[in-house]
Amino acid sequence: MTLNVTEAENVDNVPKKGKTYVQVLVAIVANTTILTYGFQAGWVSPTTKVLQSENSPSGYPLSDYEISWIASAICLAAMFGVSLFTYIVDKYGRRVAILLTAALQAISWILKLSSAHVGVLITARLFAGLGAGGCYNVVPMYVREISQDDIRGVLGSFIILFHNSGILAMFAMGANLNYYTVLWIVVWVPVLTIILMIKAPESPAFLVKTGKIDEAAKTIAFLRRLDVNDKTIQTEIEYMKNQEVTYASLPKLSFKSLYQNKAWRRGFILNIILMTLRSNSGNMAVLNYAPAILKSAGVTWNPELQMLSFPAVMILASFISMSCVEKFGRKPIITISFAVAVLSHIILATTMLIQHQGGSTPGWLPVLAIVTFFAFFAGGISPMPYIIMTEMFNFQQKRLHTSKGDGWSGDTCVVHVICRVTLSFTAIADFLGTYSVVYIYAGLNLVGVIVSFHILTRDERKDF
Repeated sequence: MTLNVTEAENVDNVPKKGKTYVQVLVAIVANTTILTYGFQAGWVSPTTKVLQSENSPSGYPLSDYEISWIASAICLAAMFGVSLFTYIVDKYGRRVAILLTAALQAISWILKLSSAHVGVLITARLFAGLGAGGCYNVVPMYVREISQDDIRGVLGSFIILFHNSGILAMFAMGANLNYYTVLWIVVWVPVLTIILMIKAPESPAFLVKTGKIDEAAKTIAFLRRLDVNDKTIQTEIEYMKNQEVTYASLPKLSFKSLYQNKAWRRGFILNIILMTLRSNSGNMAVLNYAPAILKSAGVTWNPELQMLSFPAVMILASFISMSCVEKFGRKPIITISFAVAVLSHIILATTMLIQHQGGSTPGWLPVLAIVTFFAFFAGGISPMPYIIMTEMFNFQQKRLHTSKGDGWSGDTCVVHVICRVTLSFTAIADFLGTYSVVYIYAGLNLVGVIVSFHILTRDERKDF
């Protein structure tokens, strides 16, 4: 079989998809910052027992109040990290922002290795919080901009996998290894991230934005393993250039104009409510204080080992959610997730109350309640507000959120910090009992059911 000249030219002009393995590798490297944040998120829970023991590396057993500040510091710093990295990623690029995130994470672990004094540990968590404010804003953007359309969804899901894997790994290490051994293992992850990200390419979209068109084309060719003159690359470059022209032509929006428009204001406030409810659904408190909660609920068989099931279930639930979200829709998933969270917290709190009053309950019941909560948190409560937010606002309003420093995230962090620090888990638990705190979380999740069922529209993609 032979081809004539015209057919041969047509074959040459057919866009090629190229190979994807470089994009996958670069996405994995970038997501190691999320893995490190997973380590940080899971660090307090297994470490609390060590820090409050007679042989505490701090030199004395830390109080519940000191532990609560160590746990909360990361949230406090994340509020400032969001605004900081929104500026850095736009001014200096995605790769530089990821490098700075990894550097802050490395500093956090190095401080913990240098001293276990409570002041040093809080400072270390503040550095980790600044990095957390960066990785969750920068990494999804970077991965989206380096990936081609047909694998973008898969690579975007790495963030959930790496976060939960970090928590699982930290729970496993914390239950079986020495305090300093754990720190020596995890400190090398951000160091490795820095070394590898130095060699990683900048985002093609940022290169186009800064006028480096030839470099952007070479970067896409490297990522796709294609020739720089391939039609696919030229098409992508033209698309990015058109996007920049569109951005430049948009009128400058302000928060004043956002609040003056009734529909925009409604959507903005709804997202603030959803993100606040997500942050205060009880996930971090239950995660950080899992051993104490399980002990309070009457679980006597190695709570540290039971904790390993929590992140494992979260990983599984995340994958199930990704496969169901398009079929069932956002509203049913988030509403059902909040409802199950209410039921799980009520069962857990009631179990604690019965134990507190001298009764007995099956040891598996509180474990089942916590595992169920984490499954529905990871599958619905955690990802759905982000998805709804991105689909609720049109192109101009999304640009406003980015250019103004992710204001809605900042507002959410403020509420998040108030609930974490002012209304400390340990403070309320000591005053009213641990079961009272869990009942409070049940009430907050009930608000989530009401908001998602009665206020959230059936079609979240409606342009408010």
